This record gives sequence, C-alpha cells and structure tokens, in this order.
Amino acid sequence: MNVVALMIGRGGSSLKDKNILPVLGAPLLHWAAGAARRSRHVERFYVSSDCPRILETAGEAGYKPIERPAALATATAQSSDAVRHAFEIMERDGPIDILVVQHANVGTISEAQIDACIDLLLANPAATAVVPAHQQPDYHPMRAKRLRPDGSLESLIQESGVSANRQDLPTCFFFDHSFWVLRGRRAVFDPEGQQPWPCMGSHILPFETQGCRDVHDLEDLKTTADWIVENNIPRPSFGTPAID
Repeated sequence: MNVVALMIGRGGSSLKDKNILPVLGAPLLHWAAGAARRSRHVERFYVSSDCPRILETAGEAGYKPIERPAALATATAQSSDAVRHAFEIMERDGPIDILVVQHANVGTISEAQIDACIDLLLANPAATAVVPAHQQPDYHPMRAKRLRPDGSLESLIQESGVSANRQDLPTCFFFDHSFWVLRGRRAVFDPEGQQPWPCMGSHILPFETQGCRDVHDLEDLKTTADWIVENNIPRPSFGTPAID
C-alpha cells in the first residue's frame, strides 16, 4: 500500500503562529509530524500551507512543501478543498492508496493511533475513511437548541419524543480533527462524500478516543504539553531528513 501523510495548516489565526509555537521545546506541528514519521505505514510526507514559516518548519521534519493558493487559505476556505488541491499535486510523485491528513494545530496524537486507524481501514474494504472520534452525550445534537430571529430557542433537530435521558439517545460521535485516514482518491473525490468534510467519502468508520486537544489559545498549548508528558510521547527528532 502507498500510504502518504498530508499536514494542513493556514497561516492566519486568532493565535499568531499557533502551528509553530513551542511545546516542550519543539514546534507544535513537529509533535504531529513525529507521530507520522514513526508510523509503520506512512512512507511519504507533505505539508500544505500558505505560510512560508509553516512550510519551512514542517520541512525540518521531512515534509515536502505544497504552497496553498490564497483562495484556499481564507478564514472561510474549506479543508476538503485544500486536501483535494494537494492530492492532485502529491499524485504526481506516485499513487496514493491511503492518505493520512494531519492538522498542524494538534500535537496530541501518537503513531499507535495513526497505525490503528490505518489497520482498521485496511480491514474494512467498504470503508472510505477512519476518523478518530469521541462521544459527548451531554452535548448530543438531539438535545441542542438554535436561536430564533426573536431571540428565543427552539430544538435544532425537529423530532418528536426526544428523551431527556442521555442513555435513551442514539450513539453519537464528534470528530477529533487530529487526523483523518482516507482511502485515497476514492474517498477524497467521492461525489457522495458526507458534508461538511466530503473528502472523507461516504462510508466513515469511527476510531473511538477520549478527544484531542487542538490548539486555539495559549492554555491549549499547556494542555497539549500535559498530554504529551502523561502519554510518554517521544520527543520529535528528525536529524536531517531528505525530501525527494
């Protein structure tokens, strides 16, 4: 199998340079890169960004740069479009059977998680993707409300007989967005891919976790560092990796 990692991250953020801020002495995105580099499966590595500093920092981990067009780097740009843009470029270097999409602002992942998701995808030929996901029954969408124009609330999902008891509601998952494992072109360009991330395809399997800690503020950097220490994650070390 040809397994490829793609890290995605924009330069613009409410927390300046969040993807490359130090966590335990290493840039945040290096922790994600380290997990992929230690994977049993991943063989090629790429990074898509509009930010030269992100491209350079990921390059230190052996990730080949893909300059993202400005239209795909706005605050409203869709991640699936960025993945599809990069996929066309990466395929020029060879076929891609499985694509591991990594988010540059998440350092709370391990190679064991990546490899387990890849193994699960390989074991389920019908699946288009395996995505780390967690349950949050207190925030089940069937209990959610939305705002009416007059400022009052109404049920987000209009369905009668919804129980107030969490255990009576159907099992619901929320994606971690730490990384996604996609079945190559079949998933990424699936015309029936599930919204709002159609690049995952139409048959997505969950890999259950306790959630991740994606970084949006300085406190998230601390919780990321705590998780890394608690889980004995090796410090990222890349030497001088070559980028073909």
